Amino acid sequence: MIKALCLIYLIWGMNWVVMKTANSFFPPITFVAYRFLFGAAVLLSVWLWLRLPLPKKKYWPWIFLTGILQMGLNNIAAQTSMVTLGAGMVSVLNYSMPVFAAVMAHFLLGEKLTWRKGFGIVLALAGMAVLMDVHAGGDVTAIFIGLLSAVFWGLASIFVRLKLSDVNAISLTTWQMVCASLTLLVYTTVVPQGPVIWNKESILCLLYNGVLASALAFFLWSWILQHIEVSKASVAVLAVPIVGVIGGIICLGEPMTLHILLGMLMIMAGIYTVVTHERQQA
Repeated sequence: MIKALCLIYLIWGMNWVVMKTANSFFPPITFVAYRFLFGAAVLLSVWLWLRLPLPKKKYWPWIFLTGILQMGLNNIAAQTSMVTLGAGMVSVLNYSMPVFAAVMAHFLLGEKLTWRKGFGIVLALAGMAVLMDVHAGGDVTAIFIGLLSAVFWGLASIFVRLKLSDVNAISLTTWQMVCASLTLLVYTTVVPQGPVIWNKESILCLLYNGVLASALAFFLWSWILQHIEVSKASVAVLAVPIVGVIGGIICLGEPMTLHILLGMLMIMAGIYTVVTHERQQA
């Protein structure tokens, strides 16, 4: 279990650096489409190897919707925001998902929004406000798009819990990825996205995202969710943006001012307050 979590920290954490680098070679939506096409091919091989059955017909509309939200819109928003924002900042914005999920769960799942949860949400929102100070090097529009990635991810999580809790996790992830990649491929074919620069570095970015960050990491995530409580996994995975921030500083030379660090720490503290509350109530 520890080895699987550490591998996810490394793969997903450093992937923010790879995603930032990929913007030099791919239009954002094109890269997301190609990334999940490779990931879907790998996961389909695993799905066939395990001889898992197709999900029941009643689940397919929700598989398609959650695939578009979590693997399509979530990643498009994150990839697009990194055109002007640093990889570390976007990783923290993306992993503010538990905050938005807690609010949506209050209205859609009937999960009580307690004072502790409320405090965590307010703390995280205050941290986001700090990051949105343009004078600290932030782009308000890009930050908003980065936050949208978290909203899409949180909404997908709500729908999975509401409608897809009985579907095998590996099968669900596989077909979500297939639906997202095929939809994005159609979109990028109909709506031109700009040129792709093919070279050794761009191919390595695509392979890393498709094979490691999409197929392997999502496979490990599904396996972890089958062995520990979801709320505990939510706490554990918060180490990913920390790796993303460190990777952005070391590999990309991204600045880390006191102002930006304060905003990130406030967001992480707010998320931790929300998800540890859920863990204590599990």
